[in-house]
Amino acid sequence: MSPSDATVTTELPDQPEVTVLGTGRMGSAIARRLAASGLKPRVWNRTRERAENLQLGIPFDTPARAVQAADLVLSALADSRAVRDVYYGADGALQGASGQLFVEMSTAGPDMIADLDQAIEGRNSRLIEAPIFGNQHAVAAGIALLLVGGDKADVERATKVLATLGPVHHVGELGTGARLKLIANSLFAVTNVVVAELMAAGVLLGINRETIFWVLTQQAPYLASRHAGFVEDQYDDPLFSLREMLKDLHLATDAYSRVGASTPVTSLVRGLIEEAVPAVGELDLAAILTRFTGRPSE
Repeated sequence: MSPSDATVTTELPDQPEVTVLGTGRMGSAIARRLAASGLKPRVWNRTRERAENLQLGIPFDTPARAVQAADLVLSALADSRAVRDVYYGADGALQGASGQLFVEMSTAGPDMIADLDQAIEGRNSRLIEAPIFGNQHAVAAGIALLLVGGDKADVERATKVLATLGPVHHVGELGTGARLKLIANSLFAVTNVVVAELMAAGVLLGINRETIFWVLTQQAPYLASRHAGFVEDQYDDPLFSLREMLKDLHLATDAYSRVGASTPVTSLVRGLIEEAVPAVGELDLAAILTRFTGRPSE
């Protein structure tokens, strides 16, 4: 059946065929969580060995083959360039699209979502977005926050599967989720940089790091997951790297500037992270502490 002849079904089967494109930190967590819920995900990764190492589901050689015969396709990729390569490239996902519901979960910006929507619609398939606010451990526990944008009927079709990853919040039309994710990550970046600044200042005031961190987490409890970094200088098991955050802040500040929004604090934080990335960019976000302490990362 050619893409032009395909039809999008109104509901997914009870045991849908689900494909996960991208098995990095987040994609791997998604695939494992789906498998734990009783599904047998079809998986693809640019480096096939990484997909095979999951030892679950069915690994495929190309995105096109991975999405063929799938009912639902989830993509969790590094950035807009990766999204474009995986969907539009030779043997890309669009080549195998023929009536599937696609769920784009990467942080690639609203422009990428708009472009992808047109391309997927041209293959008689449908697209929603579901950027995740939360790390891979939250996905593994089924408590990640999904900011889902798209047509209400499409969101409802995907909700049963997406809800295995965490609470599903339908935030509005397609593109709204991407914009909200940039806002959420902007606050996350600002918070972590301010915490780093205050940790360093508190030590100079003669307070021990454990106590400083304890009082800061009373106001922002989600920071507790970065105890190893902010208190023990252990950054080499990143939940979210500084380089990844810098990518998101560039997307965010670009989006803000285009609508004339004044975001001087976010821009300042982006500059501080940009300054730190050459030395500690691959480490966890908490490594921004080294910018204020002058201590090299361990």
